[in-house]
Amino acid sequence: MDIITLHHVKKYYGRKENVVKALDGIDLTIEQGTFTAIVGASGSGKTTLLNMMGGLDVPDDGEIMVDGVKLSGLKEEQLAVFRRKKVGFIFQNYNLIPTLTVEENILFPLELDGSAPDQGYLEEITQLLGLKDKLDAFPEMLSGGGQQRVAIARALAVKPAILLADEPTGNLDSQNGQNVAGLLKMTTELFHRTLVMITHNMELAQLADRVVRLQDGRIVS
Repeated sequence: MDIITLHHVKKYYGRKENVVKALDGIDLTIEQGTFTAIVGASGSGKTTLLNMMGGLDVPDDGEIMVDGVKLSGLKEEQLAVFRRKKVGFIFQNYNLIPTLTVEENILFPLELDGSAPDQGYLEEITQLLGLKDKLDAFPEMLSGGGQQRVAIARALAVKPAILLADEPTGNLDSQNGQNVAGLLKMTTELFHRTLVMITHNMELAQLADRVVRLQDGRIVS
């Protein structure tokens, strides 16, 4: 079953002779429960594509469907609700709140949505990610790999339909990068989530079920 469908999606920036075709007619389907890696040179459209899937940006043309929600035509408030309920974001820079503990950071998106936490589920996540004894710590007390594990737990906390990871290992050394990528793969399999990850690391991309290569805003393989 397809959980993400993009049909002839275009996103252009600039005008006339200075137009940049960030996405130039993308057709893509992603099956539920799979791990897809998106690769390509800088400027190929990877982040723009991920932002489209997550409702962070809107196309100039084409249609996007995510978990039964048609994003085209949604207002910003509706897109915000979609993002809170359907998408877990994981970024290169972790984006943790330094004044909150690990546990508070993990629970933050649930509080934003006014949702009660599933304690059993959260315990399972924190145990799996090696965070159970670090819940009272603050982000600055953790290594980069530790902070990224918190970001993964936070993304999983809302039980999202899809996880979108933008260079999640970009700030980590090779060993920590491998560990984080392995944890991402394991958590998506265990909790039946769909993962789309941007990476420049082809070794990590090989962990995915499928690799999509972009070039100049188009899928080339």
